[in-house]
Amino acid sequence: MTEPKAILTIPGQPPIDLPIRKGTLGQDVIDIGPLGQHEHFSFDPGFTVTASCESKITYIDGDQGILLHRGYPIEELAEKSDYLETCYLLLDGNLPNAQQKAEFENIITTHTMVNRSVEQFLSGFRYDSHPMAMMCGVVGALSSFYHDSLDIADPQHRMITAHRLIAKMPTLAAMCYKHYIGQPYMYPRNELKYAENFLNMMFGTPCANRPVSPVLARAMDLLFLLHADHEQNASTSTVRLAGSSGANPFSCIAAGIAALWGPSHGGANQAVLEMLAEIGDEKHIDTFIRRAKDKNDPFRLMGFGHRVYKNFDPRAKVMKQACDNVLAELGIDNDPLLRIAKRLEQIALEDDYFVDKKLYPNVDFYSGIIMKAIGIPTEMFTVIFATGRTVGWIAHWNEMISNSYRIGRPRQLYTGERQRSITPIEQRG
Repeated sequence: MTEPKAILTIPGQPPIDLPIRKGTLGQDVIDIGPLGQHEHFSFDPGFTVTASCESKITYIDGDQGILLHRGYPIEELAEKSDYLETCYLLLDGNLPNAQQKAEFENIITTHTMVNRSVEQFLSGFRYDSHPMAMMCGVVGALSSFYHDSLDIADPQHRMITAHRLIAKMPTLAAMCYKHYIGQPYMYPRNELKYAENFLNMMFGTPCANRPVSPVLARAMDLLFLLHADHEQNASTSTVRLAGSSGANPFSCIAAGIAALWGPSHGGANQAVLEMLAEIGDEKHIDTFIRRAKDKNDPFRLMGFGHRVYKNFDPRAKVMKQACDNVLAELGIDNDPLLRIAKRLEQIALEDDYFVDKKLYPNVDFYSGIIMKAIGIPTEMFTVIFATGRTVGWIAHWNEMISNSYRIGRPRQLYTGERQRSITPIEQRG
């Protein structure tokens, strides 16, 4: 069978055959590699129509509202699985059997402790340092503790590193929070499940040993699971690009954290809470809805619609139910911001303007409400996002290192000055 090709015509040159590559799902891609032999490159700011890699991990169909991890729909994973099982899936390619799951959970549980020097490292940050600033630093610093397993060409070293990162990220996240609010660190407890352990390290104190609500633990597990991976987004692409240089995995994940910190990427759920605060009172909702519908008004409703999902965000349906469960568990009905949020949700699901434009509440809308209800400050929202996304980053990094790869080297369209000579300073106008 003849391989399909696209034919590109450049004035003054013979036609150029460009191979068309087919994926399992989604759009075909045109291999533009041969362009370099003809003194041309493609121009695609933001890489929005460029496939930067080949991957078997996650597939997204934004028009249909589909998100698959290794072929499994995110809704089914959220209903029938949990975060650690999803971690195993993303890393291994298949769901574990009962024995494999138990062994994996045990490995993660026994790696949650961090070296005592990490406490001293964190103590060097100002008392009010942003938790994401601390996370960037402390994750990168982990490479100084594990000299014995930094051979990226060794598959066993790569897997040990993946396990360490998945296990230690909740511990580090909670430590950053405790430093931020000036409370003593809480050590992980091996008898607790992953999300339960994280909430205990976040909100527990040495003075009181209070049980963690199963409803809140389940909601936190879903937060991690629904953010585990999202294909070639800005932070994942950053991890891959850093990894293509052969950098150690801890520095690559630190680079991903830095990219996630940008408000256009990981700050969406924080922006939801800031928007609710701007609205301030239920009596102002109608005014802000009118502003949102006015294309000449810069105000936008945050947490509605999605850049990728043009129909609906499949994660939002799961998160909505978890949100309702959390609010019912906590009996919260007098928080003014949460009342605003519930009213906005109702409007978005019923108002013709939002329905016609498919501006449904997305995962960031509900996750922001959940974390606000649990008592997590907005400064920690992106840290929690990073904790859940770590497995996706490391899975993509491992996939890249496991296959033949080259150091990333994007090209540019240069529009600066032509070559010129330096004029002596006394002759310059």
